[in-house]
Amino acid sequence: MWNTPPAVIAPSLLSRLPDALRRPRRSAWADANRAGAPVDSFLEGPCFDAGGNLFCTDIPHGRVFRVSGSQWEAVAEYEGWPNGLAAREDELLVADYRHGVLTLDPRTGAMTAVAENINSEGFRGINDLILHPDGSILLTDQGQTGLQDPTGRVWRLHPDGRMDRLISNGPSPNGLVLNRAGTHLLVAMTRSCEIWRFALRPDAVVAKANLFFRIPAGTSGPDGLAVDAHDRLFVANPGHGQVWVVDPHGVATHRVDCTPFGRMPTNCAFAPDGRTLVITESQSGSLLAAEIPAP
Repeated sequence: MWNTPPAVIAPSLLSRLPDALRRPRRSAWADANRAGAPVDSFLEGPCFDAGGNLFCTDIPHGRVFRVSGSQWEAVAEYEGWPNGLAAREDELLVADYRHGVLTLDPRTGAMTAVAENINSEGFRGINDLILHPDGSILLTDQGQTGLQDPTGRVWRLHPDGRMDRLISNGPSPNGLVLNRAGTHLLVAMTRSCEIWRFALRPDAVVAKANLFFRIPAGTSGPDGLAVDAHDRLFVANPGHGQVWVVDPHGVATHRVDCTPFGRMPTNCAFAPDGRTLVITESQSGSLLAAEIPAP
């Protein structure tokens, strides 16, 4: 697949979910996604706010954590399945599979619905979201879509409430990220093991969506995405236990090998220093850190 094998980057343990906060029990989420096996946690959505605070989610147990060193504080716990997070001013935006798009005040734990449906029709299951510089929210509506049902959707929610459907034929749209200029959107299509790329326009028209990168096939596909200051793409890949580092031309240059900790790196985000990639490794219930070399 690559002429030169990607160079290996070894991550380190940043923090581990304390045993006291692990809940090894069966849940509706586990029934649907883990064949009913007890799951003590499933971490996702790493996110830093403007103050440098680190947050992440625990999907099956409806928790949003603030993490500082070995200290994990549940700033929200509710009847939902929170996945992706994005910081907006003094609040967090939450992509919730059950409830759509929510806001969370991490100081009080108060949550408010932003988008629960589209014209009274429910979402398939929101997975992740990001903010555009113009204030709009881009989100993936994944549900249980895949190669058997390539009808996953990508939406753009404008500040005035307008909702644009950008993609409606996605085989499991998952993580998403903007390029540094904010002109193009990259979307992980989990079940086809692809990253799609397309230009964003002021209207809802999408043209010439292309395959930007393809990861090796396996038991799972690409999940969360991040971009660094050099416009390199970082692709969390459960199953293979890697985070692929892809240059702006679509060439893999490095891989962060998470397998010493587990095979489920679900998502990633850059710390405020712009060099440290923080990774949610969900098999071990840990946050990993990797120092990313300059190009």
